[in-house]
Amino acid sequence: MIAKPDVKPARPWFSAGPTAKRPGYSLAGLPQDLLGRGIRAPEVVERFAHGLRLTRAVLEVPESHVLVYTPGSDTGAVEAALWGMLGARPVQVVAFENFGLTWLADVKDHLGLEPEALTAPWGELPDLSQADWSKDVVFPWNGTTSGVRVPDADWIADDREGLAVCDATSAAFAMPLPWDKLDVVTFSFQKALGGEAGIGVMALSPRAVARLDTYRPDRAIPKLLRLTDGKGFDRALGQGVVINTFSILTIEDWIDALEWAQGIGGSSELIRRTDANYAALAEWVARTGWIDFLPERPEIRSTTSVCLKFTDPRIAALDGAGQKAFVVRFKALLEGEAAVFDMEPHRNAPPGLRLWCGCTVEVADVIDATPWLEWAFETAVGELS
Repeated sequence: MIAKPDVKPARPWFSAGPTAKRPGYSLAGLPQDLLGRGIRAPEVVERFAHGLRLTRAVLEVPESHVLVYTPGSDTGAVEAALWGMLGARPVQVVAFENFGLTWLADVKDHLGLEPEALTAPWGELPDLSQADWSKDVVFPWNGTTSGVRVPDADWIADDREGLAVCDATSAAFAMPLPWDKLDVVTFSFQKALGGEAGIGVMALSPRAVARLDTYRPDRAIPKLLRLTDGKGFDRALGQGVVINTFSILTIEDWIDALEWAQGIGGSSELIRRTDANYAALAEWVARTGWIDFLPERPEIRSTTSVCLKFTDPRIAALDGAGQKAFVVRFKALLEGEAAVFDMEPHRNAPPGLRLWCGCTVEVADVIDATPWLEWAFETAVGELS
């Protein structure tokens, strides 16, 4: 049995969503002068528009792309794209983790289309050379639940006929995004900048806007997913108007995160912080015998939603239920000490660990968390009989 560590992370928040708030965050510091105002009030619309402008600046989204808010976080943003744009061309879905599989099921079972599926086991990528850009291609950039990311954008055709629809919720603000290669990019407040949940963002290329202007799906589109008016794409959405009533406090929280990001150096600094957190955790994994990355190939490993697997034979000898129970005990030990919170994997992922290493996490806290992971492992293993 190893001794309980003496030092705890100052900010022991490692959830993959909502993620840790920015360093120095204070709820009391958020502006409150617009709380209670109507969502269509000019001052409120302008504040929402300000949030879009800051998002564009931090992410370095080109002026050619339109930014809009959607209800329902990233899930709502992806669904709005699927319901409003797909069906004009054949569809491929790249599904290598839980949410890619969800988009595949939605396209097939709810939209009634017949998508081609490019799939892979947990911890792997499909053969991206099989992407068919005569079709609309839907894919996650980074698999939040599998710890797998696409290594680059070389597989996306410059002369594509279809749309590149990218779920980038755990990649935005943490990994470079090639805007010229992407037609729809979605993400949520609650991921890489630690915003509050419930609101998503879409970045639409001119090709995506043209699709909304010219294509009328042969299906009813729920209001919460509707990006069009009677003429095509609803241009007001790009000016701070929202589809339904959003929380003004949530928008102020988002603006606070963006102002912090801009103040520390923008996208390049956010990526640097993410990479440093990942490197600190990777160094620990390399010298620890009972744990390894779920993805075997380094070039496809996520630097934000880092998914790990147990390699100790005592854990491998447990059945599926036993391994899940081990993770539950592991989590309880850590959280009982207020040392590391929310390190469990997604419920549909293989048993293991998942630690968020995005830019709002401090590298010192990653380093201070690792002795606690070792203590929890040795304690939980010692309880096995």
